[in-house]
Amino acid sequence: MGVDWCFFYTAFEFLGAALASFLFKFCRPEEKDPDATEPPAEYPLGSRLMAEFLGTFFLVVTVGLNVIGGSKAPVFSIAASLMCMIFALGTCSGAHFNPAVTIAILCAGRGKISPPDAAAYIGVQLVGGMTGGMTYARMCASFGEAYKTFPLDPGAGYGWAEAAFAEIMFTFLLAFVVLSVATVESPLSEYFGLAIGSCVTAGGYAIGAVSGGSLNPAVSWAISFSHVLGGGHFWHCLVYSVFEIIGGCLAAGVFMATHRSEYEAKPQAESA
Repeated sequence: MGVDWCFFYTAFEFLGAALASFLFKFCRPEEKDPDATEPPAEYPLGSRLMAEFLGTFFLVVTVGLNVIGGSKAPVFSIAASLMCMIFALGTCSGAHFNPAVTIAILCAGRGKISPPDAAAYIGVQLVGGMTGGMTYARMCASFGEAYKTFPLDPGAGYGWAEAAFAEIMFTFLLAFVVLSVATVESPLSEYFGLAIGSCVTAGGYAIGAVSGGSLNPAVSWAISFSHVLGGGHFWHCLVYSVFEIIGGCLAAGVFMATHRSEYEAKPQAESA
């Protein structure tokens, strides 16, 4: 491309680093306080929503670039993107990045998230996903075309019944693991991001050919929304979202049945 391009690349990379620094300070306001010794018990809602937007955005962009680019190992790349954002932002917002996961956490109770915050999370996740969808669609467009997209459909040789079962089953797996390793009284402190990301690896390889392995209404909305820009249909994401939300609700129900100790009243410490 010529030596001159290195200056453009360097400028872009410095711009990306500056943006990362700004958003880090926005998501982690305590880092600006020299007297702060530990993170707050709960981050401001604005910081948590920005974290949810960023995590969902990067997840969707990674999905789109892998699919359109014809990656040889898309599932590992997508799972790694999710894992990295979970480790980066998990202690800020909980790193849901998925309306089905947010609904599962809300339905599982125990005050882990309030209904108003859950609604705000879901709204931001959908916006982050659709922004990511427009981003990959524009990035991958060839000269002379506005967007390059792909549809959200059951795989070749499979119907809606098979896609429904696949999305429900593996969204259940993802949401149940999140509940079990990240929302319990003694969470998996070191490897929770790897455990959750591995669910995407398992689901992607197991049902990618059946339903596409979305497992996330925000990803489903992003794929369909960007596909509309390319002349496709939108309504498929609504059907997929129903499957995925059912999986999340089932995960909450099974978690309540299998983790009874999480709902038992904790004994109060005896006074001296």
